[in-house]
Amino acid sequence: MNVSQQSFALALFGRILQAAGAAAIPATAMLIPVRYFPPERRGSVLGMTAVGLALGGALGLVLSALIVSFAHWRWLFAVPLLILATLPFYRKYLAEEDTLSRGSFDWLGGALLGVSVALLLLGVTNGTWWFLLGSLLTLALFIVRIRRAADPFVQPKIFANKRYTAGLVLAVLINGMGIALYYVSPLLLSSVQELSTNWIGFVMVPAAVASALLGRVGGKLADRKGNAYLFFLASGLLLVCFGLLSTFTGIAVIGIACFLIFGNVGQSFMQITLANSISGTLAKEQAGVGMGIFSMLNFISMGIASGIYSKVIDLGATTQWNPVNPYAAAFVYSNIYLVLAALHALIFLFYYFRFGKTRSSGLQANS
Repeated sequence: MNVSQQSFALALFGRILQAAGAAAIPATAMLIPVRYFPPERRGSVLGMTAVGLALGGALGLVLSALIVSFAHWRWLFAVPLLILATLPFYRKYLAEEDTLSRGSFDWLGGALLGVSVALLLLGVTNGTWWFLLGSLLTLALFIVRIRRAADPFVQPKIFANKRYTAGLVLAVLINGMGIALYYVSPLLLSSVQELSTNWIGFVMVPAAVASALLGRVGGKLADRKGNAYLFFLASGLLLVCFGLLSTFTGIAVIGIACFLIFGNVGQSFMQITLANSISGTLAKEQAGVGMGIFSMLNFISMGIASGIYSKVIDLGATTQWNPVNPYAAAFVYSNIYLVLAALHALIFLFYYFRFGKTRSSGLQANS
């Protein structure tokens, strides 16, 4: 193994360790509002978490660009160490709790699920059927394990909750589409607008700042007018964003920055309403694992979607699906955004006819 291969292996191992720890952060951010706040205030609190995520996104883009500009990219791995500064606040403000169950941890079940997810992502990214088959096999073993273990990694009965399961399906689809804002858009700015890495980060900052400023507004709207209202508003903003990006893929950079504001705010609102709705379908003893599964599936859907977008962009496009788009050099990006706009329109209609006409608990108008 040469030096470059060793460096790659160490970087990959470091990212695995980093991701293993970082995965707990968004799950905790959603679990705290569910555990410590009543349903009538939960939207506002989730809005505050959205503000923190958006601010982190804005500052992260700028900080990363500055680090890469003035230092080696390896220093990016030191930034997450700042999370250690928050530990005293967790210890101070989160009281000790009596656990609902003192059973043993299902290490085998967790390992099977982790392997299944890893193989799935590798299969999608590399287009390798063997990885996908391995993922299905380990998933089958995981299902067998949780049905037979005394203290399973995930209680199978949680998936018997149809409203919870419907929410997970919606979340997987919506987050898989939403990652295009943060993955496809930088590629568009690089290949079509020909921006450097440093400037791409700055172009995306206004959208992150707008999400931070309006995050609390979205949470309050969920509490006052219901989850369905916020869902429709978020869907409308995302439709506008993807429609504009599909039509004007070659527009000046300032135009892309403005379009992304609609999308980022819409995706932030969507996260609030999904988390608020799904949490309302869970009993107290299922809240931890239920929201953990929700967070896990968000990561999986975004990882799979990113792999799909990469493949589509690599293949390119010779046909323009949006007849209004005048930019021939950006066909593939225009087509991706057009498909995402169409999918959001279908989800909008599905949600309206399935949940939007009623006002009751869970995934429906208000939790």
